[in-house]
This record gives sequence, structure tokens and C-alpha cells, in this order.
Amino acid sequence: MADQVTVLIVGAGPAGLVLGNLLRANGVDTLILERGRREHVQTRARAGFLGANSARVLTEHGLGAGMLRCGHSHDTCAFRYGDGEFELNYAELGRGEVHTVYPQQALVTDLIAEYLDRGGRLRFDVTVTDVDPTTGTVRHRDGEIQGRFLVGCDGSNGVTRRAMPASAARHTRDHGIAWLAVLAQAPQSMSAVTYAMHDNGFAGHMARGPEVTRYYLQVDADDSAEAWSDEGIWAELGLRMQVEQFGSLRQGPITERRIVRLRSDVVDPLRHGRMFLAGDAASLISPSAAKGANLAIMQAEVLAKALTDAVKGDERGLDAYSPTCLPRIWRAQEFSHWMITLLHGPAAAAPDAGFQRVLRRARLDSLRDSRAHQHFFAENYVGI
Repeated sequence: MADQVTVLIVGAGPAGLVLGNLLRANGVDTLILERGRREHVQTRARAGFLGANSARVLTEHGLGAGMLRCGHSHDTCAFRYGDGEFELNYAELGRGEVHTVYPQQALVTDLIAEYLDRGGRLRFDVTVTDVDPTTGTVRHRDGEIQGRFLVGCDGSNGVTRRAMPASAARHTRDHGIAWLAVLAQAPQSMSAVTYAMHDNGFAGHMARGPEVTRYYLQVDADDSAEAWSDEGIWAELGLRMQVEQFGSLRQGPITERRIVRLRSDVVDPLRHGRMFLAGDAASLISPSAAKGANLAIMQAEVLAKALTDAVKGDERGLDAYSPTCLPRIWRAQEFSHWMITLLHGPAAAAPDAGFQRVLRRARLDSLRDSRAHQHFFAENYVGI
């Protein structure tokens, strides 16, 4: 007979861990299965920008101690293009909200420790081979586990996503753009997140901590990370970020480099039988607007309340899970798509490349000059 648990969660990323913590705080029996080793999960570098709603969720539910102690507020972003630069202090725009910069690996480490302290069960190095959404059963190499409710937080290529029926809609877009994501052991070179638009392609600068900075370089879709040397990366970053005009980059050892292909997809609905999807399993979003982890935390809060109520016999929240979350997901997708069109120029061979370049310049000029445009940007950049 399969082991049994009230809520069985597949995946120990931000979605699964926030959900598990909130359920444990409400006394719900919970088990998380994670295919990776604990050391790997706690050290993989991912996004580090938490929106105002995410910071609220973590703080209100006793999950934000590390963030409050070691994170820092960020309220400005800069755009470099042509021969100039402008900054937007988005804390003074929109709803007056800011980001909290706190590396995701640090957040995951905090969430794991808190979940275990709350009596949650978590098994690492478990390869799930099959799930049955109608019964909540998970099969792995050592046996079966059955949950009264099953939550898939194992990413866009995970086994829970694959278990969704053919009747579920899958809205997918490949943006045809790739980034070389670089993590450098170097202090930030600019006081703000900086987006640079250049004829060679987009470049981005995002601080991750006092001594660590994330950089992005737009590259060919079929490029490989290994093809880029440290010297080549710093030279191209300097060119696209116009260091001759704005000042040099503070360089250091490059500790990670990987290719990120900009893709977006959304599953609709987010439920099948006793199974619910959250995080990247529910919707994959491009990193252009730093929405992935924030969407995951939002979904975890909504689902935690719904599952807590369902354990008590009220399943109305579960019925409302997809209708509640999908409009927020699509709003984030729309803004992410808007950012992609803003940051990336047309292919050189495009027949209307000249028109598209001037159009992008007009968008940037409008963002620089229009207060209404700036309020729109701020509200969507920080919020969901």
C-alpha cells in the first residue's frame, strides 16, 4: 500500500517551499519531494528580485528573517541607448513600491530550514517517474506515495506538467532570443539595475549582493556558454554598456555562465483532478522582468489558503484557484513581453529592421518623457 499524506508537493523551489511552510503553519500534513540534492538546491543561483507582494507574503508568514536581515531595497533602474542614459526611480511612481534584492538560493535555504523546523517532511534526491492526478499518487524508484491533494512545483519540464490532460490548453511562445547569463564575483558597477541597448544586442547589469553581480548578454539562439571566454564576456559587456562614456566595469572571476532561451508558456487550467500546478510548472515566463519567483510566491499563498480550507471541507478556494491566478499570470506575461520588445532590437536581416529600430527608440523616449508611461511601468515592474 502506498504511503499517504494530506498534501504531497513535487519540487522544492520557491513555490513548493513557500506552500509547504504556509500549510505547516496551519497544521496541514505535508511532504515535499525534490529530485535534486539539498546542497544543489541551496546553491543554484537564480533570480534575486522580490516584488512588494512577495516581500509581504514572506514577512507576514514568518519567512522573511533572512531577507529582512541581508536583503536590501532597490528602487531605480536605468536605460542606456544611443548616446544617452536615463534613470527611473520607480519608488516615486505607480504605487510607490520597491524591490527587495535577496538571492534566490539564500531564500531557498531559509525556506528549507524553516519548513523542517515547522515539522515538515522533505525528501531530497527522489526521482519521480509518474503521477496520477485523479488519485494524487506519485511513483518513484522506491515505491509510491499518495496525497489527498497533489501539487506540482517541478518546473515546466517536470513530470506533473506532463501529466496534464490533452484537453488542457498550453499557450506557448518562443521569443527567438537567447541570453548568456553570467554570475561574476565582483561588486556592482552601477547603482541601479541597468538595461543597455546596443547594435550588437542587449546587455543587462543586476546586483545580487555586495560582492556578486549578474550580467546578461544577448547572444545567438544557437550559441553555447563554453564559446565565451572571460575576456570576451567583459569586452562585450564593456562595449554594449558604453564604458568609455559611462565608466568602467568592476571585474572579477566569472563563477557561472549559461544560456537562457527566452520562452513563455501558460497552462490553462492549473488543475486536473486532485493535482494543482504552481511556479514554473504552471507558467514559464521569460526573465526579462524578473517575474518568475514572484508569480510562484503569489500562487503559493493563494493555494495554501485554498488547501487549508479544503482540508476542513470547503473546496471553493480550490475551484477558484485557476480563475484567481491566471489573470495575474497573464498580466505578468504581457509586461514581460512588453519588456522583451523594448530591450531587443530587430534581426539585422529583417526587412523592416530600420523601422523597428526607430520604433524602439520612440518607446524609450516615451518612457523617459511621459509621466503616465512611467507610472504604468512602475506599477507593472514591481507588482503583479
